[in-house]
Amino acid sequence: MGPPISIRLTTDRLVLRPPRTGDVPELRAALRRNLDHLRPWSPAQHADVTTSLTAVSQTILRYRREWKRGDAYVLLVTKNAPGEPIIGRISLGGIMRGVFQNAYLGYWIDVDHQRQGLMTEAVRAAVAFAFGEEARLHRVQAAVMPRNPGSIRVLEKIGFRREGFAERYLCIAGKWEDHVVFARTAEENAR
Repeated sequence: MGPPISIRLTTDRLVLRPPRTGDVPELRAALRRNLDHLRPWSPAQHADVTTSLTAVSQTILRYRREWKRGDAYVLLVTKNAPGEPIIGRISLGGIMRGVFQNAYLGYWIDVDHQRQGLMTEAVRAAVAFAFGEEARLHRVQAAVMPRNPGSIRVLEKIGFRREGFAERYLCIAGKWEDHVVFARTAEENAR
């Protein structure tokens, strides 16, 4: 049995929770507001299509199906106060069980909320969840383009170790991009 889809993770300043079908308009607005900010880091080649009402609705439904199957855990990020808007998203995706027990970490934060330590706080909570009693993962890994120092700082601050350099690792905005690979295991998280 995996984590309930009703789970809420709270930190001093944030709430992380799975998306709900009612989040479509708000998530769409957040994505549209951040199109230029996210474009250099996003695999999406047609941002106007991916932020359509239909596309965002289908994406949230897919997130919920994947959560229920244990294939991925996507968490929306808001400030820790009633009625606060969505300011980010964290994905623990591509979950592989068996002898690997691994997830791939991805995240973004609203352009107006950068450089406040919020994403570090959110990723720390998501990684604790990944290694906790409900998700029970052993390893979380992340790949970051070398020209994204802010994202690299987030991982370094929470103790991810640099594992290597992967040439032409992912197709981002239509171009095969090199990435630095980071990881953390449950044993490292327990220290």
